Amino acid sequence: MKTKEMGRSERPSLYAQVTDRIIAELEQGHLPWVQPWDRARACAGLPRNAGTGRAYSGINILILWAAVIKRGYGGQAWLTYRQCEALGGHVRKGETGTTVCYADRFTPRAEKERASSDGDEARQVAFLKRFTVFHVDQCEGLPEQLPGIVEPLPEREIIPHAEPLIEATGADIRIGGDRAFYAPAADFVAVPFQQLYHHQIDWYRTVFHELGHWTGHPSRLDRDQSGRFGDAFYAREELVAEMASAFVCAALSIQPTVRHSDYIASWLEVLREDSHAIFRAASQASKAANLLLGSQSPTGSSGEGEAV
Repeated sequence: MKTKEMGRSERPSLYAQVTDRIIAELEQGHLPWVQPWDRARACAGLPRNAGTGRAYSGINILILWAAVIKRGYGGQAWLTYRQCEALGGHVRKGETGTTVCYADRFTPRAEKERASSDGDEARQVAFLKRFTVFHVDQCEGLPEQLPGIVEPLPEREIIPHAEPLIEATGADIRIGGDRAFYAPAADFVAVPFQQLYHHQIDWYRTVFHELGHWTGHPSRLDRDQSGRFGDAFYAREELVAEMASAFVCAALSIQPTVRHSDYIASWLEVLREDSHAIFRAASQASKAANLLLGSQSPTGSSGEGEAV
Protein backbone atom coordinates (compact mmCIF):
# COMPACT_ATOMS: atom_id res chain seq x y z
CA MET A 1 0.00 0.00 0.00
CA LYS A 2 1.47 3.35 -1.02
CA THR A 3 0.91 6.56 0.90
CA LYS A 4 -1.12 9.24 -0.86
CA GLU A 5 2.03 11.33 -1.36
CA MET A 6 3.47 8.69 -3.68
CA GLY A 7 0.83 9.28 -6.31
CA ARG A 8 1.61 12.98 -6.63
CA SER A 9 5.27 12.66 -7.58
CA GLU A 10 7.39 10.39 -9.75
CA ARG A 11 10.17 10.40 -7.14
CA PRO A 12 8.79 9.73 -3.67
CA SER A 13 9.73 12.17 -0.95
CA LEU A 14 11.74 11.05 2.06
CA TYR A 15 8.49 11.19 4.04
CA ALA A 16 6.87 8.73 1.64
CA GLN A 17 9.92 6.46 1.43
CA VAL A 18 10.21 6.06 5.19
CA THR A 19 6.46 5.82 5.74
CA ASP A 20 6.00 3.17 3.05
CA ARG A 21 8.82 1.13 4.58
CA ILE A 22 7.15 1.29 8.00
CA ILE A 23 3.73 0.49 6.52
CA ALA A 24 5.24 -2.62 4.89
CA GLU A 25 6.64 -3.74 8.24
CA LEU A 26 3.35 -3.14 10.06
CA GLU A 27 1.45 -5.06 7.38
CA GLN A 28 3.72 -8.02 8.18
CA GLY A 29 2.94 -7.65 11.89
CA HIS A 30 6.38 -6.29 12.75
CA LEU A 31 6.71 -3.07 14.76
CA PRO A 32 9.82 -1.02 13.82
CA TRP A 33 10.34 0.13 17.42
CA VAL A 34 10.45 -3.48 18.67
CA GLN A 35 13.51 -5.20 17.22
CA PRO A 36 14.74 -8.78 17.84
CA TRP A 37 17.69 -7.64 19.96
CA ASP A 38 18.01 -11.08 21.55
CA ARG A 39 18.96 -12.48 18.13
CA ALA A 40 21.03 -9.48 16.99
CA ARG A 41 24.74 -8.75 17.28
CA ALA A 42 23.89 -5.41 18.88
CA CYS A 43 22.27 -4.92 22.27
CA ALA A 44 19.21 -2.74 22.76
CA GLY A 45 20.22 0.91 23.01
CA LEU A 46 19.66 4.29 21.43
CA PRO A 47 21.72 4.98 18.28
CA ARG A 48 24.42 7.56 18.91
CA ASN A 49 26.91 9.62 16.98
CA ALA A 50 30.26 8.00 17.73
CA GLY A 51 32.10 11.31 17.41
CA THR A 52 29.98 13.46 19.70
CA GLY A 53 28.24 10.88 21.88
CA ARG A 54 24.87 12.52 21.23
CA ALA A 55 21.82 10.34 20.69
CA TYR A 56 19.89 10.39 17.44
CA SER A 57 16.21 11.16 17.87
CA GLY A 58 12.76 10.71 16.37
CA ILE A 59 12.42 8.88 13.06
CA ASN A 60 16.21 8.48 12.84
CA ILE A 61 16.06 6.01 15.73
CA LEU A 62 13.75 3.74 13.73
CA ILE A 63 15.82 4.14 10.55
CA LEU A 64 19.11 3.29 12.28
CA TRP A 65 17.67 0.43 14.33
CA ALA A 66 16.37 -1.14 11.11
CA ALA A 67 19.83 -0.82 9.53
CA VAL A 68 21.55 -2.39 12.56
CA ILE A 69 19.22 -5.41 12.44
CA LYS A 70 19.19 -5.82 8.64
CA ARG A 71 22.96 -5.54 8.21
CA GLY A 72 24.02 -7.29 11.40
CA TYR A 73 26.04 -4.45 12.91
CA GLY A 74 27.53 -4.97 16.34
CA GLY A 75 26.50 -1.76 18.12
CA GLN A 76 24.62 1.53 17.95
CA ALA A 77 27.40 3.95 16.93
CA TRP A 78 27.40 5.99 13.70
CA LEU A 79 29.51 8.64 11.96
CA THR A 80 29.30 10.86 8.91
CA TYR A 81 32.01 10.39 6.27
CA ARG A 82 33.76 13.60 7.34
CA GLN A 83 33.58 12.72 11.03
CA CYS A 84 35.21 9.38 10.32
CA GLU A 85 38.07 11.11 8.50
CA ALA A 86 38.41 13.76 11.22
CA LEU A 87 38.89 10.96 13.75
CA GLY A 88 41.73 9.54 11.69
CA GLY A 89 39.76 6.72 10.10
CA HIS A 90 38.13 6.03 6.77
CA VAL A 91 35.01 4.34 5.42
CA ARG A 92 35.91 1.05 3.75
CA LYS A 93 35.71 1.08 -0.03
CA GLY A 94 32.39 -0.20 -1.36
CA GLU A 95 30.42 0.45 1.83
CA THR A 96 26.93 1.95 1.48
CA GLY A 97 25.75 4.48 4.03
CA THR A 98 22.35 4.87 5.65
CA THR A 99 20.18 7.88 4.85
CA VAL A 100 18.87 9.80 7.85
CA CYS A 101 17.27 13.21 7.96
CA TYR A 102 17.35 16.63 9.48
CA ALA A 103 13.98 18.32 9.92
CA ASP A 104 13.76 22.10 10.05
CA ARG A 105 11.76 25.11 8.88
CA PHE A 106 12.55 28.19 6.82
CA THR A 107 10.74 31.34 5.72
CA PRO A 108 10.64 31.99 1.93
CA ARG A 109 11.61 35.48 0.80
CA ALA A 110 8.17 36.10 -0.73
CA GLU A 111 6.52 35.20 2.58
CA LYS A 112 8.82 37.57 4.47
CA GLU A 113 7.86 40.36 2.07
CA ARG A 114 4.17 39.55 2.39
CA ALA A 115 4.34 39.52 6.18
CA SER A 116 6.23 42.81 6.22
CA SER A 117 3.62 44.37 3.94
CA ASP A 118 0.63 42.99 5.85
CA GLY A 119 2.13 43.56 9.28
CA ASP A 120 1.67 40.00 10.52
CA GLU A 121 3.92 37.04 11.28
CA ALA A 122 5.60 35.22 8.41
CA ARG A 123 4.64 31.57 7.92
CA GLN A 124 7.41 29.01 7.89
CA VAL A 125 7.74 26.07 5.53
CA ALA A 126 8.84 22.66 6.81
CA PHE A 127 11.52 20.68 5.01
CA LEU A 128 13.64 17.57 5.36
CA LYS A 129 17.30 17.41 4.48
CA ARG A 130 18.87 14.02 3.81
CA PHE A 131 22.36 13.09 4.90
CA THR A 132 24.32 9.88 5.09
CA VAL A 133 25.90 8.15 8.06
CA PHE A 134 28.05 5.03 8.34
CA HIS A 135 28.12 2.49 11.13
CA VAL A 136 31.49 2.21 12.87
CA ASP A 137 31.60 -1.41 11.65
CA GLN A 138 31.91 0.06 8.14
CA CYS A 139 34.94 2.13 9.13
CA GLU A 140 38.62 1.39 9.67
CA GLY A 141 41.43 3.17 11.52
CA LEU A 142 39.22 4.70 14.21
CA PRO A 143 40.53 5.28 17.76
CA GLU A 144 39.76 2.53 20.25
CA GLN A 145 37.86 4.92 22.52
CA LEU A 146 34.98 6.90 21.00
CA PRO A 147 32.41 9.05 22.88
CA GLY A 148 29.48 7.35 21.17
CA ILE A 149 30.40 3.81 22.15
CA VAL A 150 28.10 3.15 25.11
CA GLU A 151 28.35 -0.21 26.83
CA PRO A 152 24.95 -1.77 27.68
CA LEU A 153 24.07 -2.18 31.33
CA PRO A 154 24.59 -5.65 32.83
CA GLU A 155 21.22 -7.33 33.40
CA ARG A 156 21.56 -7.17 37.20
CA GLU A 157 21.83 -3.35 37.01
CA ILE A 158 18.84 -2.64 34.80
CA ILE A 159 16.11 -2.60 37.44
CA PRO A 160 18.14 -0.56 39.98
CA HIS A 161 18.51 2.06 37.23
CA ALA A 162 14.81 1.90 36.34
CA GLU A 163 13.56 2.46 39.89
CA PRO A 164 15.12 5.91 40.51
CA LEU A 165 14.16 7.00 37.00
CA ILE A 166 10.49 6.26 37.70
CA GLU A 167 10.69 7.94 41.09
CA ALA A 168 12.42 11.02 39.66
CA THR A 169 9.46 11.75 37.37
CA GLY A 170 7.36 12.68 40.39
CA ALA A 171 4.38 11.06 38.69
CA ASP A 172 1.38 9.97 40.76
CA ILE A 173 1.65 6.19 40.26
CA ARG A 174 -1.09 4.12 41.90
CA ILE A 175 -0.32 0.43 42.22
CA GLY A 176 -3.16 -2.07 42.33
CA GLY A 177 -6.16 -3.19 40.34
CA ASP A 178 -6.21 -5.41 37.28
CA ARG A 179 -5.24 -3.06 34.44
CA ALA A 180 -2.69 -0.43 33.50
CA PHE A 181 -3.75 3.01 32.27
CA TYR A 182 -3.14 6.76 32.44
CA ALA A 183 -6.01 9.02 33.56
CA PRO A 184 -5.47 12.43 31.87
CA ALA A 185 -8.14 14.34 33.80
CA ALA A 186 -6.84 13.26 37.22
CA ASP A 187 -3.23 13.04 35.97
CA PHE A 188 -2.26 9.69 37.49
CA VAL A 189 -0.85 6.38 36.27
CA ALA A 190 -2.34 3.08 37.44
CA VAL A 191 -0.51 -0.24 37.19
CA PRO A 192 -1.18 -3.67 38.74
CA PHE A 193 1.08 -5.12 41.42
CA GLN A 194 4.43 -6.42 40.17
CA GLN A 195 3.59 -9.91 41.44
CA LEU A 196 0.89 -10.21 38.77
CA TYR A 197 3.48 -10.08 35.99
CA HIS A 198 5.18 -13.30 34.89
CA HIS A 199 8.45 -11.42 34.43
CA GLN A 200 9.37 -8.50 36.69
CA ILE A 201 10.87 -6.53 33.80
CA ASP A 202 7.44 -6.47 32.12
CA TRP A 203 6.12 -4.33 34.98
CA TYR A 204 8.75 -1.70 34.18
CA ARG A 205 7.95 -1.84 30.47
CA THR A 206 4.29 -1.23 31.34
CA VAL A 207 5.09 1.68 33.65
CA PHE A 208 7.21 3.36 30.97
CA HIS A 209 4.38 3.03 28.45
CA GLU A 210 1.89 4.69 30.79
CA LEU A 211 4.45 7.35 31.72
CA GLY A 212 4.76 7.96 27.98
CA HIS A 213 1.09 8.99 28.08
CA TRP A 214 1.74 10.96 31.29
CA THR A 215 4.23 13.21 29.48
CA GLY A 216 1.41 14.45 27.24
CA HIS A 217 -0.41 16.28 30.05
CA PRO A 218 -0.92 20.06 29.43
CA SER A 219 1.51 20.86 32.25
CA ARG A 220 4.24 18.88 30.48
CA LEU A 221 4.43 18.32 26.69
CA ASP A 222 0.78 19.24 26.06
CA ARG A 223 -0.21 16.66 23.42
CA ASP A 224 -3.76 16.18 22.18
CA GLN A 225 -5.13 13.37 24.37
CA SER A 226 -8.79 13.94 23.54
CA GLY A 227 -9.12 10.78 21.45
CA ARG A 228 -11.39 7.86 22.18
CA PHE A 229 -10.69 4.20 21.48
CA GLY A 230 -10.94 3.56 17.75
CA ASP A 231 -10.40 7.09 16.45
CA ALA A 232 -7.30 8.60 14.81
CA PHE A 233 -6.38 10.83 17.79
CA TYR A 234 -6.34 7.79 20.09
CA ALA A 235 -4.22 5.81 17.60
CA ARG A 236 -1.68 8.66 17.31
CA GLU A 237 -1.33 8.96 21.09
CA GLU A 238 -0.85 5.21 21.47
CA LEU A 239 1.80 5.32 18.77
CA VAL A 240 3.67 8.04 20.68
CA ALA A 241 3.45 6.14 23.99
CA GLU A 242 4.57 2.87 22.38
CA MET A 243 7.65 4.47 20.86
CA ALA A 244 8.44 6.58 23.94
CA SER A 245 8.43 3.43 26.05
CA ALA A 246 10.65 1.67 23.48
CA PHE A 247 13.14 4.56 23.48
CA VAL A 248 13.30 4.68 27.30
CA CYS A 249 13.68 0.90 27.51
CA ALA A 250 16.47 0.96 24.94
CA ALA A 251 18.29 3.70 26.87
CA LEU A 252 18.21 1.39 29.93
CA SER A 253 19.27 -1.71 27.95
CA ILE A 254 15.78 -3.16 28.39
CA GLN A 255 14.51 -4.88 25.26
CA PRO A 256 11.29 -3.12 24.14
CA THR A 257 8.28 -5.39 23.62
CA VAL A 258 4.87 -5.08 21.97
CA ARG A 259 2.05 -3.97 24.28
CA HIS A 260 -0.69 -3.00 21.86
CA SER A 261 -0.30 -5.01 18.66
CA ASP A 262 -4.10 -4.89 18.29
CA TYR A 263 -3.70 -1.21 17.31
CA ILE A 264 -1.76 -2.05 14.14
CA ALA A 265 -4.83 -1.62 11.90
CA SER A 266 -5.53 1.87 13.27
CA TRP A 267 -1.84 2.85 13.00
CA LEU A 268 -1.81 1.70 9.38
CA GLU A 269 -4.86 3.85 8.65
CA VAL A 270 -3.18 6.92 10.15
CA LEU A 271 0.08 6.35 8.24
CA ARG A 272 -1.65 5.71 4.93
CA GLU A 273 -3.55 8.98 5.25
CA ASP A 274 -0.54 11.12 6.20
CA SER A 275 3.08 10.39 5.25
CA HIS A 276 4.23 12.90 7.90
CA ALA A 277 2.42 11.13 10.77
CA ILE A 278 5.21 8.70 11.74
CA PHE A 279 7.75 11.55 11.70
CA ARG A 280 5.61 13.62 14.09
CA ALA A 281 4.90 10.64 16.34
CA ALA A 282 8.57 9.64 16.52
CA SER A 283 9.60 13.24 17.28
CA GLN A 284 6.98 13.50 20.04
CA ALA A 285 8.09 10.12 21.40
CA SER A 286 11.69 11.34 21.59
CA LYS A 287 10.59 14.42 23.52
CA ALA A 288 8.58 12.20 25.86
CA ALA A 289 11.51 9.83 26.38
CA ASN A 290 13.89 12.72 27.01
CA LEU A 291 11.52 14.13 29.61
CA LEU A 292 11.38 10.78 31.40
CA LEU A 293 15.10 10.12 31.14
CA GLY A 294 15.96 13.62 32.32
CA SER A 295 19.58 14.01 33.35
CA GLN A 296 20.16 10.25 33.16
CA SER A 297 20.51 10.38 29.36
CA PRO A 298 21.79 13.03 26.94
CA THR A 299 18.77 14.98 25.70
CA GLY A 300 20.43 16.53 22.67
CA SER A 301 19.51 15.02 19.33
CA SER A 302 21.97 14.29 16.57
CA GLY A 303 20.89 15.09 13.07
CA GLU A 304 17.25 15.98 13.54
CA GLY A 305 15.38 19.19 14.22
CA GLU A 306 11.73 19.77 15.01
CA ALA A 307 9.00 17.49 13.72
CA VAL A 308 7.41 18.50 10.44
